[in-house]
Amino acid sequence: MKRILEEHQGTAFPLVIAVVLALLLLFCCVSEYFRLQIITAGVREALQDGVITVVNDNYAGVYHGIREGYAGGYQASGETGWEPDVIEGDIYTYLDSTLGMEMEGERHVKYAGEAGTAVEFALDGLQVTLCNAPLAPADPGNSQRFEADAVIRLEVPVRFGGRLLPSIHLTLKVQAGYIEVF
Repeated sequence: MKRILEEHQGTAFPLVIAVVLALLLLFCCVSEYFRLQIITAGVREALQDGVITVVNDNYAGVYHGIREGYAGGYQASGETGWEPDVIEGDIYTYLDSTLGMEMEGERHVKYAGEAGTAVEFALDGLQVTLCNAPLAPADPGNSQRFEADAVIRLEVPVRFGGRLLPSIHLTLKVQAGYIEVF
């Protein structure tokens, strides 16, 4: 191979072009993968912050003057007993302000670029589940703590070579809760 390349000067030029184009293609794929990872991590962090806000908003109702581990978010309901009293909060409003999204139909969309016409990502299907701590559990050490779970659907359009490919759909799940310290 070396002798052939030495005898025929200029024959390696197409090979060099092919190698450069292959490396450029690989670089484009890797950079798009990192773009998707950065968007996913940013949305997950913002969703986690929103869920933590919901848990903090429920703190006064869950642990109001009662020793941690012995109370949940309950309110007396007449003479019949207790009923849960927790709030889910407004995580979409928090996400919209944090991530700079706009409401578009049923989805919350973030637009990219100066013109703001290209969709960077979209969120929909938010489900928040609050697991209330039991009221005066028999075994406080092994009882359920107050937790908030959130699940959301993330759609990220994939671009390659100036073309729009099918979007990636991910389901992100985060959880926040209280851990008894004392």
